[in-house]
Amino acid sequence: MTLDPRTPVLVGYGQINQHDDPATAPGEPVELMARAARRAADDAVLAAVDTVAVVNLLSWKYRDPGLLLAEKIGARPARTGYTGVGGNMPQTLVNRACRDILAGRAEVVLLAGGETWRTNKRLKATGAEPPWTVQDEAVPQAEVVAEGAELAGPAQLRVHLLLPSHVYPLFEQAIRVTAGTAPEQHRARLGGLWQRFNAVAQHNPHAWNRRAVGAEEIWRDGPDNRMISWPYTKLMNSNNMVDQGAALVLTSVRRAGELGIPRDTWVFPWSGTDAHDTYDIAERAAFDRSPAIRIAGERALALAGLGVDDIDLVDVYSCFPSAVQIAAAELGLAVDDDARPLTVTGGLTFAGGPWNNYVMHSIATMAERLAAGAGARGLITANGGYLTKHAFGVYGTEPPPDGFRWADVQDEVDREPTRTAAPDFAGTGRVETWTTPVGRDGTPEKVFATVDTGDGRRAIAVVHDPAQAAASTTEDLAGAAIEVRPDGTAELG
Repeated sequence: MTLDPRTPVLVGYGQINQHDDPATAPGEPVELMARAARRAADDAVLAAVDTVAVVNLLSWKYRDPGLLLAEKIGARPARTGYTGVGGNMPQTLVNRACRDILAGRAEVVLLAGGETWRTNKRLKATGAEPPWTVQDEAVPQAEVVAEGAELAGPAQLRVHLLLPSHVYPLFEQAIRVTAGTAPEQHRARLGGLWQRFNAVAQHNPHAWNRRAVGAEEIWRDGPDNRMISWPYTKLMNSNNMVDQGAALVLTSVRRAGELGIPRDTWVFPWSGTDAHDTYDIAERAAFDRSPAIRIAGERALALAGLGVDDIDLVDVYSCFPSAVQIAAAELGLAVDDDARPLTVTGGLTFAGGPWNNYVMHSIATMAERLAAGAGARGLITANGGYLTKHAFGVYGTEPPPDGFRWADVQDEVDREPTRTAAPDFAGTGRVETWTTPVGRDGTPEKVFATVDTGDGRRAIAVVHDPAQAAASTTEDLAGAAIEVRPDGTAELG
């Protein structure tokens, strides 16, 4: 096979954890990215970078973080870019970089992201503003190269259902209701699923938390593992209290050879896809399914000429257990296969959940393991929003037989059935799924419920009654009557 010299190849992948005392090592986000970049490539390769793209940051705001990063590593890029919000963005950037390299729009691309949320919060707790770089207003704002999107529809906004930690438990209850599993049995099952992720994190040198945790410790709430929003404890939520950075370097086969990058570090992107489910969750056909994951995942594998059984290593986006279960079901992956775990990192709870940038870490870890001979082919899934925005990547140690291939499958996803949202619904309906946010003192605060209006539409309501909130954590509300008022507040029964 003659290899196209423009074939994109991943040649550098670096990660950094800042576990130091913030008082003595308060590294800012761009510094973590620079450290990760230096781990990904040597000075000669970094100096050759002509394109820098940075994943959206929450810990600190820069006018053009890619420009500042380039200055720190000695690069003079012709282009810099920045993304919108979404955990899908790192893989979306890889897909974009590969297309740019193939088309000759870029030669050496640096992708990076970093969060110092832990340091930021600890400094602010002392009343100190982080002493980090503020770029001059003369620096133009970075070009947005991958757009975000408004994710909350009118039905959500009416009842202020906005936090992912409140939305993903709704999906979890839907999974349980469909399966017909008793609540305690289901919680125990979740503990077993997440313990498998923890087992991987224990052996991942890049994981933020490598402490062994048992299944019951994960699912049972207590003083050190409080309930966040029923049925998810703290140990079932993404851990964003981390200081982590990651960087990837992509180039063409021709340029990699010119730069003298060792062949045994090369990992080839084989294919990629991007798509999104309905932005308004009230319009989802079902809360335990994802047409975008099914269609985009199948297409990524098909573009690579592979089936799911041809994949050696997998990393399924793991912000919450429901995201993992739904993706696994749509992709045909077993959740309990010890020979092929659903993560290479340990997931966002244990390996670390640096907001939008986790997948930069999962790609770096995947590449590291592939290059070390742990497998020949890997699959990355990336998720942003409320199981909304999705990106996929297939990677291999050998060049793709048909070259890198990418597809936007949104037209196909848009043909899938949806529901009609009823943001102004008032009247009696039936509970579909629900979750109960719990305060730090362990008191159930309210109940968010999705409501079947009886005419094919869906509303979202909130119950504030303390007794009903408490009862919702012990009773199965699926199918229960609910009276919704014009403002979205409601009463059960």
